[in-house]
Amino acid sequence: MRKLFALFMLSSLLTSCGINTIPTLDEGVNAAWAQVQNQYQRRADLIPNLVETVKGYAAHEKETLDAVVSARSKVGSIQLTPELLNDPQAMRQFEAAQGELSSALSRLMAISENYPDLKANQNFLALQSQLEGTENRISVARRDYIAAVQSFNTEIRTFPGKLWHMFLYSELERKSNFEATTPNAESAPAVAF
Repeated sequence: MRKLFALFMLSSLLTSCGINTIPTLDEGVNAAWAQVQNQYQRRADLIPNLVETVKGYAAHEKETLDAVVSARSKVGSIQLTPELLNDPQAMRQFEAAQGELSSALSRLMAISENYPDLKANQNFLALQSQLEGTENRISVARRDYIAAVQSFNTEIRTFPGKLWHMFLYSELERKSNFEATTPNAESAPAVAF
């Protein structure tokens, strides 16, 4: 009976001491990154429909359409797995490809201003709205990923998580955070009429 009681007390102490916090936060980072990728995939899935809709109205804007298709292709070729989240270079490459796609999409949306019939087309309006919503979702997913990375990195650098990390989870390294890859991303764009 005493051994059973001692075992019960030991297990209850271990379950409330934070021993599972680090793996739980690690899985949270992975899940948050999966959501970022999910939103990027949603955007990539919408692009062919948008390009085809614009193509019908703006056939001579081939260069911009090709840039969008090329950027989407580049984004699709880079797969960033949870294991690569600790590789800052891989993260920069992935985000650079996403930034290139965002830039190409911005140019495509600017083209629509020159085509009143396109701007009035219901398919285009629906796709444009979905893309705008997706860009917002990407922003929210990035914010959630940043928060998950902050929680994980804080846990492995502070007491008592630092001890658990040192003795049980030393293979889990600090996570790389999201970094803006667009040059001068910290500056607001100039709008001129």
